[in-house]
Amino acid sequence: MLNSNLLRKLDMQDLMVFVAVYEQNSVTSVSESLCVSQSTVSYCLKKLRTGFEDELFINTRAGMRPTYKASTMYTHVLKILQSINLCHAGTPTFDPTVQPVTFNICAPEYFEQLILPRLLKRFDFANWPVMVNMHKFETDIPVEELRDGSLDLVICFGPNFHGNHTDFKSRLLMEDDLVCVFDKRATPLEPRLSLQAFTERRHVFPTPWTSTTNMVDGWLAQQAQKRQIVARSNSYSAALKMITGTDFIVTLPRRIQQLLASEAIFNHCEAPNGLPGFSLDMQWSQSADEDCANAWLREQVVQACTEQDMT
Repeated sequence: MLNSNLLRKLDMQDLMVFVAVYEQNSVTSVSESLCVSQSTVSYCLKKLRTGFEDELFINTRAGMRPTYKASTMYTHVLKILQSINLCHAGTPTFDPTVQPVTFNICAPEYFEQLILPRLLKRFDFANWPVMVNMHKFETDIPVEELRDGSLDLVICFGPNFHGNHTDFKSRLLMEDDLVCVFDKRATPLEPRLSLQAFTERRHVFPTPWTSTTNMVDGWLAQQAQKRQIVARSNSYSAALKMITGTDFIVTLPRRIQQLLASEAIFNHCEAPNGLPGFSLDMQWSQSADEDCANAWLREQVVQACTEQDMT
């Protein structure tokens, strides 16, 4: 907002005249350098003097001498013009066709199964020489690697599954919920499992990251309940193989169930009422926020997630 309504009447030409008069000390020289008439320069000076409520320049034998206020204003007006030029120039864009580029992304299996294949197909279809190195998500967000640029992006689950870092930027990519998957021959009759039925079944647990806690057991603890886990797997597909031919249950994200749990082998039903869903979030460092390559990568990830949502 402006401190005075008088300032609203000023335009870029007025500021250009201010800088030119300050630097050249001559209305005639300013008129020639800006390719405007001397009367235009005089009119701009009149607007400036009214807007800033100061004489700004005093006509002397040595030329136009700036007042104290004009001297203090000069660097600020210069920055305004420089900022306007930056706005006009826009942010530099990243061109993936210029040279091969490698991006490092830390993400859980959920991202590798659902989003990464779409991302790679986009790169391949456009014939972009882009390589993606995936890093396994461990206990928590790899803070230092994200800050020092070793990682370009971190993809994680939310909300509030990991510590908040005020120097990171974040964006929600997509949302999902959990469903219960069974071997087809051991499917319960009810379309939604009760909490009792859920805890009575033996579970295979696909670990999304290395952690002693997870969203399912955390929720069960809030209900003063617990489940019996017979095995922990490193992947969703391994967990599905483990329940084949048994009455075990595996709780999977719905999108993963739709992708991997073949209807010829598996059935599913809704999870107990109250079991919360989750989001897939993207985080990047403050320093990478204005990096054109990083911004391009983020746009590609968002587009791939949007395409996934539309399927």
